[in-house]
Amino acid sequence: VQKQVKARIETHLAAIADKAKAAGVKVAALRHVEHDHPWRAIVDTAKEIGASIIVMSSHGRRGLSALVIGSETHKVLTHTDIPVLVCR
Repeated sequence: VQKQVKARIETHLAAIADKAKAAGVKVAALRHVEHDHPWRAIVDTAKEIGASIIVMSSHGRRGLSALVIGSETHKVLTHTDIPVLVCR
């Protein structure tokens, strides 16, 4: 099953890279990274590849659910000096 999941991820990443390139967007690296803390994987990978920006989405949770669930986007924002574009 894990092999199938990785194959689907690679297929999706290739499609994203093709669309970005067709739109004139330079794509330096698209990769799948597994980590216990997704925010840490995002920050570390962005630094490793020399990213000029990190683009993320946000569910916009508020109140108790935001405290209990936490926000990967918020953690990235507070743990990197790379500009972060948050889309909602």
